[in-house]
Amino acid sequence: MAIVVYGAGGIGCYVGGRLAATGSPVTFIGRPRMAAELATHGLRLTDYLGADLRVPPGEVRYETTPAAGAEADLVLVTVKSAATATAADELAGVLKPGAVVVSFQNGIRNGETLAARLTEQRVLTGMVPFNVLNSGGGHFHQGTEGALDVQADAALTPYSGAFEQAGLPLKQHDDILPVQWAKLLLNLNNPVNALSDLPLRDELSQRAFRRCLAAAQAETLELLAAKGLEPAQILRVPMRRFPTILRLPDFLFRRLASSMLAIDPLARTSMWEDLQAGRTTEIDYLNGEVVRLAEELGRSAPVNAKLVALIRATEVDRRAWTGAELLRELQG
Repeated sequence: MAIVVYGAGGIGCYVGGRLAATGSPVTFIGRPRMAAELATHGLRLTDYLGADLRVPPGEVRYETTPAAGAEADLVLVTVKSAATATAADELAGVLKPGAVVVSFQNGIRNGETLAARLTEQRVLTGMVPFNVLNSGGGHFHQGTEGALDVQADAALTPYSGAFEQAGLPLKQHDDILPVQWAKLLLNLNNPVNALSDLPLRDELSQRAFRRCLAAAQAETLELLAAKGLEPAQILRVPMRRFPTILRLPDFLFRRLASSMLAIDPLARTSMWEDLQAGRTTEIDYLNGEVVRLAEELGRSAPVNAKLVALIRATEVDRRAWTGAELLRELQG
């Protein structure tokens, strides 16, 4: 049962690392920089519940070319969304027919992109609902709760036990699209968090930043209603109630939504990490997806469009925003 993680950065190293640490044969494929880091330090996988798993340097198989995936039975694709088409073309040249490929990526359309190119493999759409912080030195930390969501398919049966043993059970869904949109609604906080330059818990503790997220979510929910799509309930509260809860004064929010603040103090968003590292963000596949939905419906999405523009500007010229500044910008 050969498992390959393709595009092994933060999410890929964490998910694949937990599988490897609990006995599954995992090959990581990614950048030479990460290969060198793990060859020196190995993998350390921690989470907000206190888990602390390790894979020694000599036991981490990290390759840098697509050819290393030739014998894979299961491939977990964790590349950034902009690299999905390239990854699909690379994998199409090496994967054996019948291999199971799961997209564990942000955004809505990555599974479709993979399936269009990997016609001899079984391609499934998945979703990682939690945040992973790359702390450096091979240490990856899960800071928020959640299981792995994936499109239901009998092809996953041989692997379910391995994920369960790794502490990452697969939650299968007959219709994955409402789940993807629910996750995207949560990910609309990625640019707010990145622009705040604060840990997630600190950012969500401030009403002004929550109102920014509420505006982006409310705009998206209106568009989804016009499309006739109801996002899945992936947390304790239905997604349609989130904007109202987020707008509450701080003392009421702390009382009524304390679980939303039960976040590891280390937790950050991947978009914040990308800005810190000088990388292009996934903003076009998060808030940009909302803008595309609005265009399909003949409508507009000014709040999400503004967040896209602000992140693109910040990719070039870094700055941190206060909650009041960002809220005024979005309201304007």
